[in-house]
Amino acid sequence: MLVSTRATPPHPHLRTRLRPLHLALLAGLAASTAAAAEPTATPTLNPVVVTGSRVEAESFDLPFSVDVVDMKPVQDGNLGVNASEALAGIPGLVVQNRQNYAQDLQISIRGFGSRAAFGVRGVKLIADGIPASTPDGQGQAATFNLDTAERIEVMRGPFSTIYGNHAGGVIQLFSRDPKGAPSVRGGFLGGSWGTTKVDIGAEGEKNGIGYVLDASRFDTDGYRDHSAATRDQAFGKLNFRPDQDSKLTLTASALRQDDTDDPLGLTWNTFRDDPQAVESVAETFNTRKSIDHQQAGATYERRFGPGRLQLATYAGERSVIQYQSIPTGPQGSPRHSGGVIDFDRSFHGLGARWIHTLMAGPGEMTLTGGIDYDRSEDARKGFQNFIGTTLGVKGALRRNETDTVTSVDPYVQGSWKLDKWTLQAGVRHSDVKFEVDDKYIVTGNPDDSGDVRYRKTTPALGIVYQATPVLNLYASAARGFETPTLTELSYSGAGGINGFNFDLKPSTSKQYELGAKAFIGEHTRVNAAVFEIRTKDELVVDSSLGGRTVFKNAGRTLRQGIELAADTEFSRHWRGRLSVTRLHAIYDEDFVTGTGATAKTVEDGKRLPGIPALSAYAELEWKPREGLAAAIETQYRGKVYVEDTNTERTAPAYTLANLRLTAEQKSGNWTFGEMLRVDNLFDREHVASVIVGDGNGRFYEPGPTRSWYAGVRASYRF
Repeated sequence: MLVSTRATPPHPHLRTRLRPLHLALLAGLAASTAAAAEPTATPTLNPVVVTGSRVEAESFDLPFSVDVVDMKPVQDGNLGVNASEALAGIPGLVVQNRQNYAQDLQISIRGFGSRAAFGVRGVKLIADGIPASTPDGQGQAATFNLDTAERIEVMRGPFSTIYGNHAGGVIQLFSRDPKGAPSVRGGFLGGSWGTTKVDIGAEGEKNGIGYVLDASRFDTDGYRDHSAATRDQAFGKLNFRPDQDSKLTLTASALRQDDTDDPLGLTWNTFRDDPQAVESVAETFNTRKSIDHQQAGATYERRFGPGRLQLATYAGERSVIQYQSIPTGPQGSPRHSGGVIDFDRSFHGLGARWIHTLMAGPGEMTLTGGIDYDRSEDARKGFQNFIGTTLGVKGALRRNETDTVTSVDPYVQGSWKLDKWTLQAGVRHSDVKFEVDDKYIVTGNPDDSGDVRYRKTTPALGIVYQATPVLNLYASAARGFETPTLTELSYSGAGGINGFNFDLKPSTSKQYELGAKAFIGEHTRVNAAVFEIRTKDELVVDSSLGGRTVFKNAGRTLRQGIELAADTEFSRHWRGRLSVTRLHAIYDEDFVTGTGATAKTVEDGKRLPGIPALSAYAELEWKPREGLAAAIETQYRGKVYVEDTNTERTAPAYTLANLRLTAEQKSGNWTFGEMLRVDNLFDREHVASVIVGDGNGRFYEPGPTRSWYAGVRASYRF
């Protein structure tokens, strides 16, 4: 459900920030903070957010970590294709571009989601108040339209759990609200690896009715062999203001990718010899994926005195056909579901929320109560990926079922401001049901129909103390949970030859966070947080054979970390950003994977795979005059373990530098813009992401060497 996305005027007395309790760094910072005069910080340093509290609030005043990405500079200096372009500088967040458009980005927040072999799990995705994650927790960041986005909010820490299943963190995109006279625009960019993008759009507002329209085509041959992709994307938004107290927003979007090549991962030897190569099975089976996704939604908000009613509804369809590299031999088993995935998904949902503000004793209280209903239904089939000796084609039917996931989640939240203290609390009860209706019943393959239900109540509590007008200290704690996804439930038994794994339990977590937010002088903000996350029944790979991956519940895990972020305006012409994350993520209890000769013991203290211990980002931007900017971006990723025993070759640490130049000119009703971008400026060879626990040892997904992109755009306002 979407609430106002307006900017806020500068706070009358903005603050300085830094101080993650266990850092000696904080002590000295607090001293300088207390001495600082009360500055007038700009809205960019203290933006209004809605993620977490679900009502408009300055990010400085909230008892959790939340960051906002202003999409205007991102759009000026990037391709506008991958969310990784916008999210690189957020502490605690790791976004890895697989350079594989068949499998989407790999996104993790404080370690949640790092195990995803494709798509996004463990992190809640939302766009304009509409979930971009299904009820089982699987999401697709590719559905985000970056060309029309106004901002992206990223929330981490305990209060993420208020968003329910798989909310280890929340990434929420808000598209622009149409304003002003009608305008049209167009742009073109091109660059390395046969990359081009064409984009056209229109927007405007008149008599209370506004519209934003956008369509684009992205083409690339890909950095690696067998990695070409074409992506067509469209977006439309209509705003209506029936009266001064209400607002109706309609959105629709579409994403289409036909026969997107899937280069798969590489073994270490292949990566070392030729990072642009693919393993032979990718070309032998012509691994590829086609996606066709459409959805529409509506949000309505109306004020009733001190209260607000917010309603949301959405519906859509998603079709996927994926050709995998599974050898023909294992598909001889009557229990095997084949090497071609083919499903048609329909999904819909409803949400209702009431927000009420009232005086409660000596302070003001805001109460929020609501309920979310989400449902997805997959008509799923599987086929052999061969006919006779011809490979990489749709063969005989091997799977036919309907998979349904339904969730019903009521929740309440409250925020109570008392002089220097603000208390915030919330609780959500999630009821998630999985149902399987098996229609493929043949000799040797019995009826695998069944259902399983997961129920969990997730409370969260936070407190903020205003130590000085420029320094806030906070603490928060919560419980969270992650159900298995449909993919993780799909197989059971040795080698994955049995039906659905209804014995899997959800992973549960306890999360704690301490932090500080401070303004130093008039133009610098620093945020710091320390956190601890303890999980039970973590979902891990038990076996991966013949293209079938079986999951199990492991023991306990422990994640402890420190996040630091700083944003400063050195002068009218110079601005800098810095973020650093240190994350210690380990198994806190021994467990065994596999059976018989393949059994392995994962010892207490082994590192969780897919999670770098240290990641950092720094950016320095120079604006010599209005309409001209240059920036250098630097990103560091520590080494990454690729499987649970930590015995396979780690993906090495790397540091990359990127350069961007942007310019803009105005002439009458025309606005023109140019962009030049160079990624991996020093041509470093690196592994951009890993496929955790790959059964064939193809863990490594290389990132591109030095790449350049240039673009032009023009708009005309009538």
